[in-house]
Amino acid sequence: MATILGLDIGSSSVIAGVLRDTRVAAEAPRAFFRSQCVGPSVEVDPGDLLHALRTAVSGLGASARRVDAIHLAVMAPAWIAMDKDGRPLTAIVTHQDRRSVANARELEERYGRRAHLKACGNRPFPGGISSTTWAWFLEHQPQRLRRADLVGHLNTFLHRRITGARVIDPSNASFTGLYRTLSLGGWHEGLCANLGVSPSVLPEVHEADRIGGLVSSLAAREFGLRDGTPMIVGLMDGSAGMLLAGAGAGQLFNVCGSTDVLALCTERPVPHERLLTRALGVGRKWLQVSTLAAAASSIYWVRDQFFPEMPIEAFRAEFRRLGRMGPAASGTVRFEPYMAGERTSIEQRQGGFSGLTLATTRTQMLSAVVEGLIRASADRLPLLSACGTPLLHTVAVSGGSDRLDRLMHRDWPGEWRYRAVTDATMRGLGTLTARPL
Repeated sequence: MATILGLDIGSSSVIAGVLRDTRVAAEAPRAFFRSQCVGPSVEVDPGDLLHALRTAVSGLGASARRVDAIHLAVMAPAWIAMDKDGRPLTAIVTHQDRRSVANARELEERYGRRAHLKACGNRPFPGGISSTTWAWFLEHQPQRLRRADLVGHLNTFLHRRITGARVIDPSNASFTGLYRTLSLGGWHEGLCANLGVSPSVLPEVHEADRIGGLVSSLAAREFGLRDGTPMIVGLMDGSAGMLLAGAGAGQLFNVCGSTDVLALCTERPVPHERLLTRALGVGRKWLQVSTLAAAASSIYWVRDQFFPEMPIEAFRAEFRRLGRMGPAASGTVRFEPYMAGERTSIEQRQGGFSGLTLATTRTQMLSAVVEGLIRASADRLPLLSACGTPLLHTVAVSGGSDRLDRLMHRDWPGEWRYRAVTDATMRGLGTLTARPL
């Protein structure tokens, strides 16, 4: 049985673990890094992320150097441009970034709305499809990008730094807005031309379980790894969780946390203007995804603003109680759940309350937030059903200790069974077997 170093890099932390098959034999404490949020811009300093990676790996001690392979899961998109030596020319721009609305609109107007959806499976959503971020940098910082030798996502950057390889997997490539997602057919020359970039600076696309490269001696010293250890190309974190759930056609996988992600696995992708469509990363399977960009984060925003004196466990008990009471607890107050914008819209929506009166209480406002999220969660089911793949009614669920998922599923239409999946991303990496290119 192979021993694997699993690296799970999310939007705020790195988790390093040692896996034997899908069993976590050891796991280091989370190593956190910060996102820099300035207006609609959301970036991570590459140096901060690399420092967190070193910290997480060091938490495993010598066991990190005794593995057979390194398996990688990353948040996406997390766009970055590099020079010829692999040094970052930009920050890592995350999926929460919304600065590129005007650029997204221009890309779609030039190429055509339906043609863009057909070409890459998605509309050019600001930040969520990273060609829009690239367009923003070409407009606002062209001198920086003139030195770009390689442009990709987070797994591209980590491979360039650790193994020297120039790679990306189909799941990440799907969210560049430049890839033939529906056919897995490589980079799309027309979409590249529409953006005004050369495919020569894009990484090679390989399936996620392929060995992208071997750890260099320099990186081994820097990160506490063993020189020559194989490192797979890697894939998006949600794909790893779906693999653990079985990745059968019709399987639903729901990650219920700060962001709520509901993904449907399919063998016949049907792009939809209100969904994200991407490759699974291995084989000929795809995920169609509906995301609530601010789920638990909206509820805990209410705590910070209106319930700061309440202990966290008491607050959790309170929002669960309100969820069980239903809409009556919010009175006339309604909430639009778009505190972090909307992943599947070019023109960005914002969160907001309506129906407030001088008699409105903070409890009614909390209830309205909970009800708005529950309503939005249920509204996704008809969208996914319209894709044509019959939905399996056993849902794999990954969530936090607050068990928000139980509320979010309250109003789902029909009969459903929910199966809790723990450590979904890390354990999902254990389902992969490293294969040579």
